[in-house]
Amino acid sequence: MRYVAAIAEEQNFTRAAERCFVVQSALSHQIKALERELGVKLFARSSRRVELTAAGEAFLVQARASLDAADRAVSAAAAANGEIRGTLTVGVIPTVTTIDIPAALGTFHRTHPAVRIKLHSGGSDEFIAAIKAGSMDVAVLGLPDSTPPTGVNTHVLARDRLAAVVSAEHPLAKRHEFQLADLTNEAFVDFPAGTPGRIPSDLAFQAVGVSREVTFEAMSTELILNLIRQGLVIALLSPTLIPADSRDLRVIPVESGPTRVEYLAWSNFNPTPAAQAFLKSLPLPLAP
Repeated sequence: MRYVAAIAEEQNFTRAAERCFVVQSALSHQIKALERELGVKLFARSSRRVELTAAGEAFLVQARASLDAADRAVSAAAAANGEIRGTLTVGVIPTVTTIDIPAALGTFHRTHPAVRIKLHSGGSDEFIAAIKAGSMDVAVLGLPDSTPPTGVNTHVLARDRLAAVVSAEHPLAKRHEFQLADLTNEAFVDFPAGTPGRIPSDLAFQAVGVSREVTFEAMSTELILNLIRQGLVIALLSPTLIPADSRDLRVIPVESGPTRVEYLAWSNFNPTPAAQAFLKSLPLPLAP
């Protein structure tokens, strides 16, 4: 089953064999033997291409579930003896501000060196779905105050009112406060439409009946801040994302501006021993 999963992910027998630490001939032989036993072809293959067949796709779903169950069994047995093993998969949004993720993972690794750590960057919605599906253990989320996550356990890390961020050379840089209506003629940079990072701002402008123009979209906060520095755009961001020593940016409060909530999320069904150990290792801040 591990061979099938590796070939499906690598789409190449040679790379899959290297990943599984076996010679390619042995891996190919095992796959052919499995196909004969099942009476179906799992892969359509040529000299240049490897793809799962319909039967292979159906087999892979159950194979992954079985592999996950086997890994959990090994981890549970080790945990009963005081050793944490297995895999810890963590998701992190680009705008995380409350937890020093590299430091937290470093501390966890030194305490539990037998745990394999995986880190993914992405969006809150996909992380929630992955936790529900059992393919992710823990994630940091950023969501509008009006739409808290459901179907997972959560801990509120922070609740921030977004502020206007402009270049120090921008004509608005000397202002001390804004109304949302004051910004309607400005060009904005924001996260892609429909993503949780974008929704709080869109809802806030809709609530006061004014529109805005988002001319740049980006998922990287570093890219967003650099676009602002160039005077191309402004943005609504959490003030905690702005470096304290930044002299080329101005952070200006927005009355009735959108609120963003940062959450820590994990499974509400059956968290792994590694996930439970990681959660216990975190110095979790409490939001006001």
